[in-house]
Amino acid sequence: MAFKWHKWLPRVALLTLCVFSIVALILSLVGIRSVALPPENKYGLVFDAGSSHTSLFVYQWPTDKENNTGVVSQTFSCHVNGSGISSYDSHPTEAGASLRPCLDEAMMVIPPERRREAPAYLGATAGMRLLRKKNPSVSERILEEVGKAIREYPVSFRGARIITGEDEGAYGWITINYLLNSFTQYSAKDRDWVHPASAGLVGALDLGGASTQISFLPSDNNTDPFRFRLYGFDYGIYTHSYLCYGQNQALDQVIRVILNASSSDVIEHPCYPQGYNGTMNVSSLFGSACANNQTQAPDNVTQVLLLGTGNATLCRQAVRNIFNFSNCSHSKSCGFNGVYQPRVNGKFLAFSAYYYTFSFLNLTETHPLAVVEDAIDAFCSRTWNDLKSSYSDQTESRLVNYCASANYILTLLLDGYGFSNTSWENIAFRMQVANSDIGWTLGYMLNLTNMIPSEAPRTLRGHEEGPWVASVFFIVATLALAIVLLLIYFLQ
Repeated sequence: MAFKWHKWLPRVALLTLCVFSIVALILSLVGIRSVALPPENKYGLVFDAGSSHTSLFVYQWPTDKENNTGVVSQTFSCHVNGSGISSYDSHPTEAGASLRPCLDEAMMVIPPERRREAPAYLGATAGMRLLRKKNPSVSERILEEVGKAIREYPVSFRGARIITGEDEGAYGWITINYLLNSFTQYSAKDRDWVHPASAGLVGALDLGGASTQISFLPSDNNTDPFRFRLYGFDYGIYTHSYLCYGQNQALDQVIRVILNASSSDVIEHPCYPQGYNGTMNVSSLFGSACANNQTQAPDNVTQVLLLGTGNATLCRQAVRNIFNFSNCSHSKSCGFNGVYQPRVNGKFLAFSAYYYTFSFLNLTETHPLAVVEDAIDAFCSRTWNDLKSSYSDQTESRLVNYCASANYILTLLLDGYGFSNTSWENIAFRMQVANSDIGWTLGYMLNLTNMIPSEAPRTLRGHEEGPWVASVFFIVATLALAIVLLLIYFLQ
């Protein structure tokens, strides 16, 4: 009996269709795995409200973390117009208004979907510390006003506060060593982030307008260190902040010392260039909280006339008079004014006013101490007319102070902190590393990322290539067979 293909063909085709469908279904369920998508970025804002100016920095870091700390980078910075927020003591509301132009620019940098979760902080430093000593209620009002201004923007405002000098010093140390890859760096060999040896840690020297900070890893363990944890490792550093020994306040101290030693309202200032003369109001000179320990000028004197004599040696002597180098009650060593400090150890980066002064004098490259001193002496001997004609792009208020600032820096580093002829060349003067500004704000943001939860990485589920190709083949074959059966059915 002949085999009747026209009866069996549909059955065979249906069976094949079922088998192909089952195989396609099985292949679609095997070889599946999750693939992590590249992490998105989080953003954070930090205002550095210093004594002479305020700056805004925007930082970003991946939503995942490395040992619980974000890998942070600077993505935007903005200099706020005007003086520091402490200068708005007579008009606190204007302190908040001054921040708005920079906040407007920052909103253009942060993606809209990330703005509301972006933490925003304002840290005020020595200028506000001094104002708080002088008038606590006004300092609180200023912080309220700047907080009110930041809250107007779609960010997660975390507070405006006056940070301690030790915090400022420690966060500056964190910033420098982070930018130098001293905490963590990516290893192409290991394809992972690794922890470098601690021998590469660098000290931080910060000179602001109202305070100065020194922070470093001591060579011994006999100190009570400032402790924190980053990238899974604990650190303990020595840090100290000297209020009233920032550049502006220190130079005012020098003038007060010279004035107190004179019986006249016309005084010679060895740090000012020869040929310079300028007046200063006594009330503003003695109005600072830093003048509390210095004798008040005679009541009948309202203004003093300052005459420059341009003598670097006498300038250094005048600067030394604002320090106390002898009152050390500690059994080991002191910095100055009786404050304990271990001996300086390792390499240092000096930034802020250190850098600006030495950059003007072309001394930021490493030079022997004798070369630096000779250059400063030569600059101080130049007349006021010579300086004005040579540096016409400089404002006179800055130009007149460069000799004083340079001698103050030498005195602070050598006599105050204990650097010597041999250790001087361990100091590098910088304002940026790896395209990021050096300061306390990046270290502050890094430390805060320890408290910001990381996000689980976004994933996609997908097939491996082999099962995916086979699955597509059987799906196509199933569809083709189904079409053939339909054609046979309708053509019968």
